[in-house]
Amino acid sequence: MSNRFMKSLFLGSLRSKGIALTVISFMLFITVISLVFYEGTKKTVLLDANGEELEIKTHANTVGKLLSEQEIVVSENDIVTPPMNTPVEEGLSINWEQAKQVAILVDQEITSLWTTQSNIDEVLEEAGIEISEHDRVTPSLNEQLGVDQIITIEKAFQVVLNDGGEEQSFWSTSITVADFLKRENIQLNELDRLEAHIEELIMPNSVVNIVRVEKVTDVVEESANFATETRTDSSLLKGREKVVQAGENGTVSRKFEVLKENGTEVSRKMLEEKVIKKPQKKIVAIGSKIAVASANTNTKDNTSAAKSNVSVSRNNNSAPSGGKEFYVTATAYTAGCNGCSGITATGINLNANRNLKVIAVDPSVIPLGSKVWVEGYGHAIAGDTGGAIKGKKIDLHVPTKEAAYKFGRRQVKIKVLN
Repeated sequence: MSNRFMKSLFLGSLRSKGIALTVISFMLFITVISLVFYEGTKKTVLLDANGEELEIKTHANTVGKLLSEQEIVVSENDIVTPPMNTPVEEGLSINWEQAKQVAILVDQEITSLWTTQSNIDEVLEEAGIEISEHDRVTPSLNEQLGVDQIITIEKAFQVVLNDGGEEQSFWSTSITVADFLKRENIQLNELDRLEAHIEELIMPNSVVNIVRVEKVTDVVEESANFATETRTDSSLLKGREKVVQAGENGTVSRKFEVLKENGTEVSRKMLEEKVIKKPQKKIVAIGSKIAVASANTNTKDNTSAAKSNVSVSRNNNSAPSGGKEFYVTATAYTAGCNGCSGITATGINLNANRNLKVIAVDPSVIPLGSKVWVEGYGHAIAGDTGGAIKGKKIDLHVPTKEAAYKFGRRQVKIKVLN
Protein backbone atom coordinates (compact mmCIF):
# COMPACT_ATOMS: atom_id res chain seq x y z
CA MET A 1 0.00 0.00 0.00
CA SER A 2 1.49 3.38 -1.00
CA ASN A 3 2.05 6.24 1.33
CA ARG A 4 -0.44 8.33 -0.51
CA PHE A 5 -3.16 5.83 0.10
CA MET A 6 -2.36 5.53 3.73
CA LYS A 7 -2.41 9.25 4.08
CA SER A 8 -5.73 9.40 2.31
CA LEU A 9 -7.22 6.85 4.74
CA PHE A 10 -5.90 8.70 7.74
CA LEU A 11 -7.31 12.00 6.57
CA GLY A 12 -10.67 10.34 5.90
CA SER A 13 -10.76 8.91 9.39
CA LEU A 14 -10.11 12.26 10.92
CA ARG A 15 -12.93 13.79 8.91
CA SER A 16 -15.32 11.07 10.16
CA LYS A 17 -14.37 11.61 13.78
CA GLY A 18 -14.83 15.32 13.43
CA ILE A 19 -18.30 14.85 12.08
CA ALA A 20 -19.13 12.48 14.90
CA LEU A 21 -17.85 14.92 17.50
CA THR A 22 -19.82 17.66 15.91
CA VAL A 23 -22.98 15.60 16.02
CA ILE A 24 -22.40 14.58 19.65
CA SER A 25 -21.69 18.15 20.64
CA PHE A 26 -24.86 19.29 18.96
CA MET A 27 -26.93 16.64 20.61
CA LEU A 28 -25.43 17.48 23.98
CA PHE A 29 -26.18 21.10 23.40
CA ILE A 30 -29.74 20.32 22.48
CA THR A 31 -30.08 18.16 25.61
CA VAL A 32 -28.68 20.83 27.89
CA ILE A 33 -30.90 23.42 26.30
CA SER A 34 -33.91 21.11 26.77
CA LEU A 35 -33.01 20.43 30.41
CA VAL A 36 -32.54 24.09 31.08
CA PHE A 37 -35.82 24.82 29.41
CA TYR A 38 -37.56 21.95 31.30
CA GLU A 39 -36.24 23.02 34.64
CA GLY A 40 -36.97 26.59 33.86
CA THR A 41 -40.61 25.84 33.32
CA LYS A 42 -41.06 24.18 36.79
CA LYS A 43 -42.98 26.02 39.50
CA THR A 44 -41.47 26.44 42.98
CA VAL A 45 -43.83 25.61 45.89
CA LEU A 46 -43.45 25.29 49.68
CA LEU A 47 -44.70 22.04 51.27
CA ASP A 48 -45.23 21.62 55.03
CA ALA A 49 -45.57 17.86 55.55
CA ASN A 50 -46.43 17.15 59.20
CA GLY A 51 -44.25 20.01 60.36
CA GLU A 52 -41.36 19.33 57.95
CA GLU A 53 -40.94 22.22 55.50
CA LEU A 54 -39.75 21.46 51.93
CA GLU A 55 -39.13 23.67 48.86
CA ILE A 56 -40.17 21.75 45.76
CA LYS A 57 -39.93 22.51 42.01
CA THR A 58 -42.64 20.71 40.11
CA HIS A 59 -44.52 20.46 36.84
CA ALA A 60 -47.54 19.00 38.73
CA ASN A 61 -50.62 20.95 37.82
CA THR A 62 -52.63 20.22 41.04
CA VAL A 63 -51.89 19.89 44.76
CA GLY A 64 -53.02 16.28 44.67
CA LYS A 65 -50.57 15.36 41.88
CA LEU A 66 -47.74 17.14 43.68
CA LEU A 67 -48.38 15.11 46.88
CA SER A 68 -48.52 11.96 44.78
CA GLU A 69 -45.16 12.87 43.21
CA GLN A 70 -43.80 13.10 46.76
CA GLU A 71 -45.21 9.64 47.52
CA ILE A 72 -47.55 11.07 50.12
CA VAL A 73 -50.71 9.01 50.56
CA VAL A 74 -53.55 11.19 51.77
CA SER A 75 -56.32 9.55 53.81
CA GLU A 76 -59.84 10.86 54.23
CA ASN A 77 -59.06 12.11 57.76
CA ASP A 78 -55.93 14.04 56.75
CA ILE A 79 -56.10 17.79 56.34
CA VAL A 80 -54.66 19.30 53.11
CA THR A 81 -54.68 23.03 52.48
CA PRO A 82 -55.38 24.23 49.94
CA PRO A 83 -57.66 21.42 48.68
CA MET A 84 -56.30 18.60 46.53
CA ASN A 85 -57.77 19.98 43.26
CA THR A 86 -56.18 23.40 43.67
CA PRO A 87 -53.95 24.33 40.67
CA VAL A 88 -50.25 24.61 41.44
CA GLU A 89 -48.87 28.11 41.01
CA GLU A 90 -45.49 29.63 41.58
CA GLY A 91 -44.87 30.24 45.28
CA LEU A 92 -47.90 28.22 46.45
CA SER A 93 -47.79 27.07 50.10
CA ILE A 94 -49.19 23.60 50.77
CA ASN A 95 -49.82 22.11 54.22
CA TRP A 96 -50.46 18.40 54.84
CA GLU A 97 -51.43 17.23 58.34
CA GLN A 98 -51.64 13.47 58.68
CA ALA A 99 -54.46 12.23 60.91
CA LYS A 100 -53.69 9.87 63.81
CA GLN A 101 -56.03 7.36 65.42
CA VAL A 102 -56.24 8.10 69.14
CA ALA A 103 -57.73 5.79 71.77
CA ILE A 104 -59.53 7.56 74.67
CA LEU A 105 -60.18 5.49 77.80
CA VAL A 106 -62.81 7.06 80.08
CA ASP A 107 -63.40 5.06 83.29
CA GLN A 108 -62.61 1.77 81.52
CA GLU A 109 -64.82 2.65 78.48
CA ILE A 110 -62.78 3.13 75.29
CA THR A 111 -63.57 5.30 72.27
CA SER A 112 -61.54 5.93 69.10
CA LEU A 113 -60.90 9.19 67.27
CA TRP A 114 -59.04 10.22 64.12
CA THR A 115 -57.44 13.63 64.62
CA THR A 116 -54.66 15.85 63.39
CA GLN A 117 -54.33 17.50 66.80
CA SER A 118 -51.28 16.79 68.94
CA ASN A 119 -52.06 18.52 72.23
CA ILE A 120 -54.16 16.49 74.69
CA ASP A 121 -56.57 19.31 75.52
CA GLU A 122 -57.22 19.96 71.80
CA VAL A 123 -57.84 16.27 71.12
CA LEU A 124 -60.37 16.04 73.98
CA GLU A 125 -62.08 19.23 72.88
CA GLU A 126 -62.40 17.80 69.35
CA ALA A 127 -63.81 14.59 70.85
CA GLY A 128 -66.38 16.61 72.84
CA ILE A 129 -65.19 15.26 76.21
CA GLU A 130 -65.53 17.73 79.10
CA ILE A 131 -62.88 17.61 81.80
CA SER A 132 -63.34 19.03 85.31
CA GLU A 133 -60.52 20.34 87.43
CA HIS A 134 -60.72 17.23 89.62
CA ASP A 135 -60.51 14.66 86.80
CA ARG A 136 -57.25 12.84 86.23
CA VAL A 137 -55.93 12.86 82.64
CA THR A 138 -52.86 10.92 81.44
CA PRO A 139 -50.90 12.41 79.71
CA SER A 140 -51.80 15.73 81.29
CA LEU A 141 -53.82 18.30 79.35
CA ASN A 142 -50.83 20.50 78.48
CA GLU A 143 -48.79 17.62 77.09
CA GLN A 144 -48.70 16.12 73.60
CA LEU A 145 -49.80 12.68 72.50
CA GLY A 146 -47.38 9.91 73.30
CA VAL A 147 -46.17 7.29 70.87
CA ASP A 148 -48.91 4.89 71.97
CA GLN A 149 -51.56 7.57 71.19
CA ILE A 150 -53.71 6.60 74.19
CA ILE A 151 -55.41 9.09 76.54
CA THR A 152 -56.65 7.81 79.92
CA ILE A 153 -59.30 9.77 81.83
CA GLU A 154 -60.41 9.02 85.39
CA LYS A 155 -63.55 10.98 86.18
CA ALA A 156 -63.57 12.36 89.73
CA PHE A 157 -66.40 11.65 92.18
CA GLN A 158 -67.09 12.72 95.75
CA VAL A 159 -65.91 10.66 98.73
CA VAL A 160 -66.69 11.48 102.37
CA LEU A 161 -63.90 11.03 104.92
CA ASN A 162 -64.92 10.70 108.57
CA ASP A 163 -61.59 11.25 110.27
CA GLY A 164 -61.87 11.00 114.04
CA GLY A 165 -65.48 12.20 114.01
CA GLU A 166 -64.86 15.13 111.64
CA GLU A 167 -66.38 14.75 108.17
CA GLN A 168 -64.83 16.22 105.04
CA SER A 169 -65.70 15.77 101.35
CA PHE A 170 -63.07 15.03 98.70
CA TRP A 171 -63.10 14.83 94.91
CA SER A 172 -61.30 11.62 94.14
CA THR A 173 -60.36 9.34 91.24
CA SER A 174 -59.03 6.60 93.50
CA ILE A 175 -60.02 2.99 92.96
CA THR A 176 -59.29 1.61 96.43
CA VAL A 177 -59.27 2.89 99.99
CA ALA A 178 -55.49 2.49 100.12
CA ASP A 179 -55.01 4.62 97.00
CA PHE A 180 -57.39 7.27 98.34
CA LEU A 181 -55.50 7.58 101.63
CA LYS A 182 -52.18 7.74 99.78
CA ARG A 183 -53.30 10.43 97.33
CA GLU A 184 -54.79 12.58 100.10
CA ASN A 185 -51.71 12.01 102.30
CA ILE A 186 -53.79 10.73 105.21
CA GLN A 187 -51.62 8.99 107.80
CA LEU A 188 -52.76 6.32 110.26
CA ASN A 189 -51.06 5.90 113.61
CA GLU A 190 -50.33 2.52 115.14
CA LEU A 191 -53.52 2.37 117.22
CA ASP A 192 -55.86 4.04 114.73
CA ARG A 193 -58.57 1.86 113.23
CA LEU A 194 -59.73 1.96 109.61
CA GLU A 195 -63.29 0.68 109.43
CA ALA A 196 -62.89 -0.77 105.94
CA HIS A 197 -60.55 -3.19 104.19
CA ILE A 198 -57.52 -1.40 102.79
CA GLU A 199 -58.17 -2.87 99.31
CA GLU A 200 -61.91 -2.18 99.35
CA LEU A 201 -63.20 -0.46 96.21
CA ILE A 202 -64.34 3.14 96.48
CA MET A 203 -67.61 4.13 94.84
CA PRO A 204 -69.22 7.59 94.41
CA ASN A 205 -70.41 8.92 97.78
CA SER A 206 -68.51 6.24 99.69
CA VAL A 207 -67.74 7.03 103.34
CA VAL A 208 -64.28 6.17 104.65
CA ASN A 209 -64.28 5.97 108.46
CA ILE A 210 -61.12 6.36 110.53
CA VAL A 211 -61.32 5.91 114.29
CA ARG A 212 -58.47 7.78 115.97
CA VAL A 213 -57.31 5.76 118.98
CA GLU A 214 -54.98 6.95 121.72
CA LYS A 215 -53.78 5.68 125.07
CA VAL A 216 -53.14 8.18 127.85
CA THR A 217 -52.20 7.92 131.52
CA ASP A 218 -54.47 9.54 134.08
CA VAL A 219 -53.55 9.92 137.76
CA VAL A 220 -56.37 10.88 140.12
CA GLU A 221 -56.72 11.28 143.86
CA GLU A 222 -59.97 9.84 145.17
CA SER A 223 -61.70 9.62 148.52
CA ALA A 224 -61.45 6.27 150.32
CA ASN A 225 -64.67 5.72 152.28
CA PHE A 226 -64.40 4.81 155.91
CA ALA A 227 -65.89 1.61 157.32
CA THR A 228 -68.47 1.54 160.11
CA GLU A 229 -68.03 -0.76 163.10
CA THR A 230 -70.90 -1.42 165.54
CA ARG A 231 -70.51 -2.47 169.16
CA THR A 232 -73.17 -3.56 171.65
CA ASP A 233 -73.55 -1.23 174.63
CA SER A 234 -75.60 -2.52 177.56
CA SER A 235 -75.74 0.94 179.12
CA LEU A 236 -77.80 2.29 176.19
CA LEU A 237 -81.48 1.55 175.74
CA LYS A 238 -82.22 -0.91 172.99
CA GLY A 239 -82.79 0.92 169.71
CA ARG A 240 -80.51 3.84 170.59
CA GLU A 241 -77.20 4.47 168.90
CA LYS A 242 -74.20 6.50 169.99
CA VAL A 243 -71.22 7.50 167.85
CA VAL A 244 -68.12 6.55 169.82
CA GLN A 245 -65.65 7.55 167.09
CA ALA A 246 -66.44 9.69 164.07
CA GLY A 247 -65.44 8.23 160.72
CA GLU A 248 -63.09 10.09 158.40
CA ASN A 249 -62.50 9.36 154.74
CA GLY A 250 -58.99 8.69 153.54
CA THR A 251 -57.25 9.57 150.26
CA VAL A 252 -55.95 7.17 147.62
CA SER A 253 -54.01 7.88 144.44
CA ARG A 254 -54.87 5.73 141.43
CA LYS A 255 -53.01 5.56 138.12
CA PHE A 256 -55.11 4.54 135.11
CA GLU A 257 -54.43 3.65 131.49
CA VAL A 258 -57.21 5.34 129.52
CA LEU A 259 -58.19 4.30 126.00
CA LYS A 260 -59.86 6.98 123.91
CA GLU A 261 -61.58 6.71 120.54
CA ASN A 262 -62.14 9.97 118.67
CA GLY A 263 -61.45 11.79 121.93
CA THR A 264 -64.07 9.87 123.92
CA GLU A 265 -63.01 7.54 126.74
CA VAL A 266 -64.04 3.95 126.03
CA SER A 267 -62.12 2.03 128.69
CA ARG A 268 -60.09 2.63 131.84
CA LYS A 269 -57.64 0.16 133.37
CA MET A 270 -56.07 0.75 136.78
CA LEU A 271 -52.31 0.28 136.74
CA GLU A 272 -51.36 1.33 140.25
CA GLU A 273 -53.00 2.27 143.56
CA LYS A 274 -51.29 4.10 146.41
CA VAL A 275 -52.82 5.03 149.79
CA ILE A 276 -51.97 8.61 150.67
CA LYS A 277 -54.09 8.83 153.82
CA LYS A 278 -55.73 5.87 155.58
CA PRO A 279 -59.44 6.24 156.42
CA GLN A 280 -60.53 6.27 160.08
CA LYS A 281 -63.40 3.91 160.79
CA LYS A 282 -66.60 5.03 162.43
CA ILE A 283 -67.49 3.24 165.70
CA VAL A 284 -71.16 3.17 166.72
CA ALA A 285 -72.48 1.82 170.01
CA ILE A 286 -75.84 0.03 169.74
CA GLY A 287 -77.97 -0.02 172.86
CA SER A 288 -79.04 -3.40 174.30
CA LYS A 289 -80.69 -2.26 177.52
CA ILE A 290 -84.39 -3.22 177.71
CA ALA A 291 -86.65 -0.28 178.48
CA VAL A 292 -89.12 -0.65 181.38
CA ALA A 293 -92.56 0.68 180.52
CA SER A 294 -95.14 1.89 183.07
CA ALA A 295 -98.59 0.29 183.34
CA ASN A 296 -101.96 1.99 183.78
CA THR A 297 -102.93 1.59 187.51
CA ASN A 298 -106.59 2.22 186.64
CA THR A 299 -106.97 -1.18 184.96
CA LYS A 300 -107.84 -4.54 186.44
CA ASP A 301 -104.41 -5.92 185.51
CA ASN A 302 -102.45 -4.09 188.23
CA THR A 303 -101.62 -7.31 189.99
CA SER A 304 -100.20 -9.05 186.90
CA ALA A 305 -98.19 -5.91 186.11
CA ALA A 306 -96.62 -5.99 189.55
CA LYS A 307 -95.83 -9.69 189.17
CA SER A 308 -93.96 -9.02 185.94
CA ASN A 309 -91.61 -6.64 187.76
CA VAL A 310 -92.66 -3.70 185.60
CA SER A 311 -92.63 -0.26 187.21
CA VAL A 312 -96.05 1.12 187.66
CA SER A 313 -96.88 4.80 187.72
CA ARG A 314 -100.16 6.57 188.00
CA ASN A 315 -101.92 7.95 184.94
CA ASN A 316 -101.36 11.64 185.31
CA ASN A 317 -102.94 13.80 182.62
CA SER A 318 -101.38 17.00 183.92
CA ALA A 319 -98.45 18.07 181.78
CA PRO A 320 -95.08 17.79 183.56
CA SER A 321 -92.67 20.69 183.49
CA GLY A 322 -89.71 20.79 181.16
CA GLY A 323 -89.04 18.77 178.04
CA LYS A 324 -89.54 19.45 174.35
CA GLU A 325 -93.20 20.09 173.57
CA PHE A 326 -95.00 19.86 170.22
CA TYR A 327 -98.18 18.48 168.62
CA VAL A 328 -98.48 15.17 166.80
CA THR A 329 -101.12 13.07 165.07
CA ALA A 330 -101.95 10.10 167.33
CA THR A 331 -103.52 6.73 166.61
CA ALA A 332 -103.75 3.59 168.76
CA TYR A 333 -102.82 -0.09 168.37
CA THR A 334 -102.77 -3.32 170.39
CA ALA A 335 -100.23 -6.06 170.84
CA GLY A 336 -102.56 -8.45 169.05
CA CYS A 337 -103.10 -6.40 165.91
CA ASN A 338 -102.82 -8.09 162.49
CA GLY A 339 -99.14 -8.66 161.70
CA CYS A 340 -98.02 -7.67 165.21
CA SER A 341 -95.70 -9.95 167.21
CA GLY A 342 -96.32 -8.24 170.56
CA ILE A 343 -92.58 -7.52 170.90
CA THR A 344 -91.60 -3.90 170.31
CA ALA A 345 -88.60 -2.63 168.34
CA THR A 346 -86.76 -2.11 171.65
CA GLY A 347 -87.62 -5.58 172.95
CA ILE A 348 -90.59 -4.79 175.25
CA ASN A 349 -92.99 -7.73 175.55
CA LEU A 350 -96.46 -6.25 175.26
CA ASN A 351 -98.05 -9.68 175.37
CA ALA A 352 -96.87 -10.05 178.97
CA ASN A 353 -98.73 -6.91 180.05
CA ARG A 354 -101.34 -5.33 177.80
CA ASN A 355 -101.46 -2.27 180.06
CA LEU A 356 -97.88 -1.09 179.39
CA LYS A 357 -97.62 2.53 178.29
CA VAL A 358 -95.57 2.33 175.07
CA ILE A 359 -95.81 4.49 171.96
CA ALA A 360 -94.50 3.85 168.47
CA VAL A 361 -92.53 6.79 167.07
CA ASP A 362 -90.38 7.92 164.12
CA PRO A 363 -86.86 7.69 165.67
CA SER A 364 -85.72 10.68 163.62
CA VAL A 365 -88.29 12.82 165.49
CA ILE A 366 -88.42 11.12 168.91
CA PRO A 367 -85.43 8.91 169.84
CA LEU A 368 -86.24 5.36 170.85
CA GLY A 369 -86.09 4.85 174.61
CA SER A 370 -87.15 8.42 175.36
CA LYS A 371 -89.50 9.08 178.26
CA VAL A 372 -92.51 11.03 177.05
CA TRP A 373 -95.78 12.49 178.26
CA VAL A 374 -98.79 12.35 175.92
CA GLU A 375 -101.89 14.44 176.43
CA GLY A 376 -104.80 12.16 177.43
CA TYR A 377 -102.46 9.13 177.69
CA GLY A 378 -99.95 10.06 180.34
CA HIS A 379 -96.31 9.04 180.84
CA ALA A 380 -94.93 6.43 178.44
CA ILE A 381 -91.80 5.04 176.78
CA ALA A 382 -90.97 5.63 173.09
CA GLY A 383 -90.28 1.95 172.62
CA ASP A 384 -91.66 0.92 169.24
CA THR A 385 -91.73 1.87 165.54
CA GLY A 386 -94.20 1.35 162.71
CA GLY A 387 -94.20 1.37 158.93
CA ALA A 388 -96.81 4.14 158.78
CA ILE A 389 -95.34 6.14 161.66
CA LYS A 390 -93.32 8.83 159.87
CA GLY A 391 -92.61 12.37 160.93
CA LYS A 392 -94.84 13.84 163.63
CA LYS A 393 -97.02 10.77 164.07
CA ILE A 394 -97.30 8.43 167.05
CA ASP A 395 -99.16 5.17 167.74
CA LEU A 396 -100.32 4.55 171.35
CA HIS A 397 -100.39 1.04 172.75
CA VAL A 398 -103.77 0.26 174.40
CA PRO A 399 -105.03 -3.00 175.98
CA THR A 400 -107.81 -3.89 173.52
CA LYS A 401 -108.88 -3.45 169.92
CA GLU A 402 -112.06 -1.77 171.11
CA ALA A 403 -109.99 0.87 172.89
CA ALA A 404 -107.89 1.38 169.75
CA TYR A 405 -111.00 1.85 167.57
CA LYS A 406 -112.51 4.19 170.14
CA PHE A 407 -109.33 6.31 170.25
CA GLY A 408 -109.38 6.84 166.49
CA ARG A 409 -107.13 9.61 165.18
CA ARG A 410 -106.57 12.92 166.93
CA GLN A 411 -104.11 15.77 167.45
CA VAL A 412 -102.43 15.63 170.86
CA LYS A 413 -99.70 17.47 172.69
CA ILE A 414 -96.53 15.51 173.50
CA LYS A 415 -93.52 16.27 175.62
CA VAL A 416 -90.18 14.50 175.21
CA LEU A 417 -88.79 14.45 178.70
CA ASN A 418 -85.29 13.10 178.08
